[in-house]
Order: sequence, then C-alpha cells, then structure tokens
Amino acid sequence: MSDSDGKKTLGLRGGARPGNVKQSFSHGRTKNVVVETKRKRVVVPKPGGQKSTGPGAGPIGDPKKRPAGITDAEMERRLKAVQAAKAREAEEAAQREAEEKARAEERERRRAEIEAKEREEREREESLKAKAEEDARRKAEAEAAAAAPAPEPAAAREPGNKPAPAATPRKTTDRDRDDSKKRSKGGDSRRAGKLTVNQALAGGEGGRQRSMAQMKRKQERARQKAMGGQVEREKIVRDVQLPPAIVVSELANRMAEKTGAVVKALMQNGLMVTQNETIDADTAELIIEEFGHKVVRVSDADVEDVIKEVEDDPKDLQSRPPVITIMGHVDHGKTSLLDAIRNAKVVAGEAGGITQHIGAYQVKTDNGTVLSFLDTPGHAAFTSMRSRGAQVTDIVVLVVAADDAVMPQTIEAIAHAKAAKVPMIVAINKIDKPAANADKVRTDLLQHEVIVEKMSGDVQDVEVSAATGQGLDDLLEAIALQSEILELKANPNRAAVGAVIEAQLDVGRGPVATVLVQNGTLRQGDIFVVGEQYGKVRALINDQGERVKEAGPSVPVEVLGINGTPEAGDVLNVTETEAQAREIAEYRAQAAKDKRAAAGAATTLEQLMANAKADENVSELPILVKADVQGSAEAIVQAMEKIGNDEVRVRVLHSGVGAITETDVGLAEASGAPIMGFNVRANASARNTANQKGVEIRYYSVIYDLVDDVKAAASGLLSAEIKENFIGYANIKEVFKVTGVGKVAGCLVTEGVARRSAGVRLLRDNVVIHEGTLKTLKRFKDEVPEVQSGQECGMAFENYEDIRPGDVIEIFEREEVTRTLA
Repeated sequence: MSDSDGKKTLGLRGGARPGNVKQSFSHGRTKNVVVETKRKRVVVPKPGGQKSTGPGAGPIGDPKKRPAGITDAEMERRLKAVQAAKAREAEEAAQREAEEKARAEERERRRAEIEAKEREEREREESLKAKAEEDARRKAEAEAAAAAPAPEPAAAREPGNKPAPAATPRKTTDRDRDDSKKRSKGGDSRRAGKLTVNQALAGGEGGRQRSMAQMKRKQERARQKAMGGQVEREKIVRDVQLPPAIVVSELANRMAEKTGAVVKALMQNGLMVTQNETIDADTAELIIEEFGHKVVRVSDADVEDVIKEVEDDPKDLQSRPPVITIMGHVDHGKTSLLDAIRNAKVVAGEAGGITQHIGAYQVKTDNGTVLSFLDTPGHAAFTSMRSRGAQVTDIVVLVVAADDAVMPQTIEAIAHAKAAKVPMIVAINKIDKPAANADKVRTDLLQHEVIVEKMSGDVQDVEVSAATGQGLDDLLEAIALQSEILELKANPNRAAVGAVIEAQLDVGRGPVATVLVQNGTLRQGDIFVVGEQYGKVRALINDQGERVKEAGPSVPVEVLGINGTPEAGDVLNVTETEAQAREIAEYRAQAAKDKRAAAGAATTLEQLMANAKADENVSELPILVKADVQGSAEAIVQAMEKIGNDEVRVRVLHSGVGAITETDVGLAEASGAPIMGFNVRANASARNTANQKGVEIRYYSVIYDLVDDVKAAASGLLSAEIKENFIGYANIKEVFKVTGVGKVAGCLVTEGVARRSAGVRLLRDNVVIHEGTLKTLKRFKDEVPEVQSGQECGMAFENYEDIRPGDVIEIFEREEVTRTLA
C-alpha cells in the first residue's frame, strides 16, 4: 500500500491490532515504524536510521513529516501516555529499591541488637566474676590483717611529731549536682530492667529476682523470635498410669494436659462426655497416645502396692516387747490374773465380773522387762484377727482353773493356739483353793496333745494364784524366757504397721480403735488406712489414759481420727498422702461389697471338691466336728483319720462337745472348712453368723452317713471314671416327614431295648455321623418310654434330620464310676 506522496504504509488486513505494525513514516532519510501495544504506542526506529528527539522534531515539531490522519492533540495525548508509563515504571523501581533497603536495614538492626545483648550478657557475667574475685581478695586481705597486728606508723613513733590532720571533705559543687541529676535522669532510665552487680548480690529491691537460667531461656526465645524462627516448647512425654476405668478430669491431670483439650479430643473421637464422666481403659489409651504420652496399665489392686510389706535390713531391727494373749475358759481367772500382774483393778469396771471387750495393756516387771498383754472375751476376736491376716500374738497364756480342770472353752483355746502356731504357756490358776488339783489339769491336757514340762513335755506350766500373788514372778520369768527364745525384733524407724484389737463408736470422740503397733512407729498426724476405713491420727492415748505423741512396736494405743469404725483384726498401714489412703479404702470397700454380693461364696463341700479338682496342690480336706458326747466325737475323729491315701487326707481342725457356737463358725471361716454337727444344732447367733459369712453347717444323726459324706468329699479330689453301656440297636427301614415334628425314622429294634432317656448315635456304613438324644420315641401313635427288641417304632433325633433308610441307631447309657478312697 502507498499514500498520496508515494510512501509505503505497513498494515494488516482487517485493521490494525495491538502489537502489530500500524504504519510507517519517514524523517528525511530515516524511516520509523509505529507499533501499537495494549498499553502504549511506541515509535521504533528502523535499522539504518535514528529517530529525531530534538525540539521541533517528530510529527509534532514538523507537521509536514507527521503521519497522515494524526492530529497534534492525538500525538500529544500519545506522548503523554508514554511519559506516564515511564514515570510509573521509575516510581515502582524506586519503591522496590526503598523496600529492599529497608529490609536490609532491619536485618542489620536485628543483628546489631542480638550482638549487643550477647555482649551485654558477657559483660554482666564478667562483672559478676570480677566482683566475686574482688570480694574474695578483700576478704582474704581482711583475714590476713586481722591475723597480723597493724604496725604503728613511724611518724607517730618519733617524738615531737604531731599527728597528721584529718582529710577535709570536699565541698559539693554545682557541677557535681548537675552531673548527679543527669545520671539520675538518663542513667536510671537507661539501666531500667537490667541486672546490676549490686542487685545480684543484694537479691534486688523487688524481692524475688529471675534466675540466670530463666534469663538465658528468655533471651534464647527472643533471639529465635528475632531471627524469624518459631518458638516451640519441648514436649514432655509422661508415663500415665491407667486403671480399668478413669474419670476424664483425672486423666487430664495425669497427663498434665488441659481438661478442655482432653474433652475436645474425646468429642473428636465420637464420645460426647464431660470432665466428670468415667471412660474405659481402651478409650483412655487412645487419648493418651494421641497426646504423645506412654500408657502404663495398672489394676485396681495395684493401689495397695504402696503399703506392701518391705523387708527390713537386719541392721535396723531392734528388740521389741512380746505380745501375750490371755486365753481360757469363762471364770477361770484370766482378767484377775492380768489384774494381779498390772496391780490395777480392772475387774471392778466389768459388768458382772466378766470381760466384755478386749483390753490391751503394757506391764513393766521388776527387772525392767516390758510386756504387752491382750485380754480377750473368749476367742472370736482372736480368730477374726487370724482370718484377716493379723498375726499379732507372740505367746499364748492358757489359764486353767486348778479346781475346775479342762473345760470346753479351754479346748477351743488350745485349738486356736495350735492353728495359729503360737507357743503356749499353761498357767494353772486358783492353786490356793482347797479343791485345787494341778496334776489333774496336767493329765487332762494330755488328751489334747498338750504335754507340759512336768510330764516330760515342752510346754511350760506355772502354778499361780491371782488372789494371793503366788507364782506371778515365775509366770513372768517363763514369759521372758519364751520371748528370748523367739528373738522378737522390729524396725521402729519406718512407717507404722499395726493391728486393730478392738474398735467402737464413742459418742463424744467418734470412731476409736485400739491398735497394737507391730512394726515402725505411729505418730500423731500420720495418715493411715485401716481395713475399709482411713483417717489421720488426731490423738494417741495409751493404756493409762494418757496422751502420747508416738507409739513404737508392741505398744497398744487408742487411735482417734478414723472416718469409720474398723473391724477387729484389720491391719493399719501408714501412707504418704491422704489420696493414697482414700483410694485404698475405697478399693477395699468395693472389693468387700463384690465379695458379699458374689454367689456361691460359701465354703460348701461341693466347692471344696471343685477347688480340690482345680488345684493340684490340695492334699487336705479340713473339717470341724461337734458332737453331743465325747465318745461320739472321738469315734468320728478316729474315723476321719482313717480316710485318705497318698493323694488326699482329712484333717480335723477342732472337735468338741456341745452346741455349735459362733466361735466355731469363726474358726471355720478362718480355715475355710465346713462344720459337721452330730446330734447337735447351732444356736441362733451361730446360724446368723454362718449365713453372713457363708460357712456351711451339716447335721447328722447317723455316724456312718457323716463318714460317707466326708469320704465322698475327699474322693472328689480323684477324677471320676465315665463308663458307657450299650443297651440296644435299631435299623431304619423308612423315613417319614411329619408336620410339626420333622423327619421321623421308622425303625426295627434288632437288639436290646430302645429307651427315650438314653443317648443315641447314628451309624452310616459303621461310621458315627451324629451323636445326641431322641426327640420322640413312638410305638404306633403313642409316645412310649422304651421299645423292646423285635418291635417296630418311630424315632426322631433332637436338632438333626439327616437320616436315611439303612442307617443304624446305637442306643447307649453313660454311667459315672466315682473313684473311692481305699
């Protein structure tokens, strides 16, 4: 294309587009090309020429050389657009340069701050070190000066010399005041918040100051934050003890996490619970692992691990007084004998002269030996202590009246002492009475395997009189000798362990327990758990009614501060915290409740047989025997001794004459044995106690029935033999389908008899394919109990219908052959 002057014009079909050559124009010899872009119009010089940029040059300065169709206004507008674009580009470049410079300055400033802080820290440490060295040097100089006398100055020693005048203090000038004001204004503000040597040495004016480690941690966090790093706390991984069930708030506490975070985690896992609800161990384990902690599974019984018995070092053991229990028949003078030893009128305070409660006393003999005595009302408490594992007694003093000989409760006392495996001393009391016969007592004791020293035995016997005081010294000497043989020792420097002798609810003082300390020392203020109760020692009262601060081994005291009344025989253990004591008490209470609620907790013969079969170590069957007369009791005991073989035997814990008492029930519970009553019955209190404690009582009137039952129980330790007897066979001739019954086999009994109650097997090609029972046995249309050989019948199997013609039905009966003792 060409214009009117003959110059060529470049363009594209369809009109000019942005980025394309629109047209060309020439300035003398040089030709320029005008290019339109999306933003601006640019004049690009063609190779071989230059674009004129001087005044008056170009299309505006020279109207003749301007492209056709372009006015001055249009060219000016386009030029302004180009200039504006260049200005924006220059402005953006300047802005970018300024931002880059600011960032560099900020980095430099941060680096300078960090270096200044580090330098300041180094200077502070150096100043503290220099101050410490200066103080040490001054202290050493002062000590040296104090050690050596200061020499008198030469001028003072020379005669005629006058003493030098004292230095006159310099007057404070205005310049000094101005300097101090400047320091107070600028210096204090500049040093505010910074640790000085004086503040470090004097502890600061504001009380507690930050430690050096804390300051370093703070500076480290500030340095990481200044460098752009993220400050993260180190995660502490904890071992979380997890019981079978736990409260959400307690779980959060053990993990040291926020309760809200734990609740949120549970909700995210689909459990809408609050902080006071309980979750199971599996769910809690998922939450613990989610928080990054370790799970330590524990059982409910593990709460008692804190009070487990710890073996004491033999070096720490010290001798302790023996604990003596006075036992014997009613009105044989037990309490009177103890009263004579204590020189106190204890009997005067008893109702009717009979001991109604357990007393615990300490007695100091003439030679300085300390003895702890327990006076028991009968033997129920003694048995209950042993049943709870509180073996508190070291020596048993069996009191027998010389004018009354051996009585039923005396025999019971002997049985208790033997069962507890405690050494015994026989005190033959009332020797001063005219009807006294000590030799008869010794002879009667031979029947119960108690052989005293005068009868060439190993049991000490002493003739005493509580009324006249005869033989008391001999009794105390025998007790001291027996205690020396036992070598009783305990560790007083440890947490106390004791046993409850008796407990009662006092109206004014609350629950009060008489505790005999067995090991360690019980002090006022100790936190303890006793049985299902716990508490804190508010007061300790000894046997004289005096308040004491502590009680060592073998010392009986009354303990106040229990939240409930414990039971006789409960063990007292001192714990470190109240939470531990409360947790143990709650666990024991729940366990006792579950035990009471559990069915079949009674010590029945069947359970003994089952336990004997389950436990291979069981080789004895313990029983208690009570009969109407002594002859029957001896005959039963002799028959029991004959029962048994190398695998099992029967052991009679106690045999006696008379009704079954509450004491017998207590002994049976402690030993896990049933009671056999021959022509006797249990009284009301014994029946109630047996029902509560789950002790079985069996009554017999024929001695052979009793022997057979015991022999059967002992035979239960031997596994029974099962024998099968085949009673008949039947062939299936045809199979019928009966509505409501199913498939019924039409059979012919070929041998023996078919019984409805017998077991059956289905044989196909002499291979057993089913074993079960019959659902129906019919003869014609009638249900019959059995079908004889040669007769036809209908049989249907219980829960089985795959029967075919030609199958054989085998009828059999099982018989258990019990193994008996030879």
